[in-house]
Amino acid sequence: MSLMKRLSAEFLGTFWLVFGGCGAAVLAATFPQTGIGFAGVALAFGLTLMTMAFAIGHISGCHVNPAVTIGLAMAKRFPWNNVLAYIAVQVLGAIVASGLLFAIASGKPGFNPGGFAANGFGDHSPGLYSMESAILAETVLTFMFLMIILGATDKRAPAGFAPIAIGLGLTLIHLIGIPVTNLSVNPARSTGPAVVVGGWALQQLWLFWVMPIIGGALAGLAYPWLAAEETPQSRAARA
Repeated sequence: MSLMKRLSAEFLGTFWLVFGGCGAAVLAATFPQTGIGFAGVALAFGLTLMTMAFAIGHISGCHVNPAVTIGLAMAKRFPWNNVLAYIAVQVLGAIVASGLLFAIASGKPGFNPGGFAANGFGDHSPGLYSMESAILAETVLTFMFLMIILGATDKRAPAGFAPIAIGLGLTLIHLIGIPVTNLSVNPARSTGPAVVVGGWALQQLWLFWVMPIIGGALAGLAYPWLAAEETPQSRAARA
């Protein structure tokens, strides 16, 4: 598959992740009496990723997340010379999705963008969690998300089920992390809404780049060690 086709798939996948997940948060989560709440938003993010994993996984791998791309590169599952191109189109897809979502949402009388599904800590955390809590949550949850991805896509894992495991994994970590930071684990997903909101969202954006990348990179180192098959030499050395 050509690089251009893979980049186009990553743009489309990240667009859908942000438009679907953040769209659920902006348009449906707080709708009077029928709002879907945190659980509905968590499910929306999981469904967007699962549907895209089935749709474009065979084209680009469906990273749709700079932390995933870097984690896969650290695990030697993805070439480093494609990393920056993947990240660039992922961020672009997230910004385009956020802009379109803003255009739709602003068509409602009295529309106030508020946080617009942006990620934040302190006063901008849904549960008023501190920066330290945000750092721990984003690092640990991204680490676990990458461990799920690396394990589900291992050649020894049951074939064809990876998108389901990964989509459910993203749903679960959103159920844990939305109260803390609105949950990122994805620098591109964080960048799109932050560009729309500006101000505090851009000032706090650094955390939602740095911590997911650290978590993803650590998983990229940990999973190959955890999953390494024993060789006759290693068994003999341990005996």
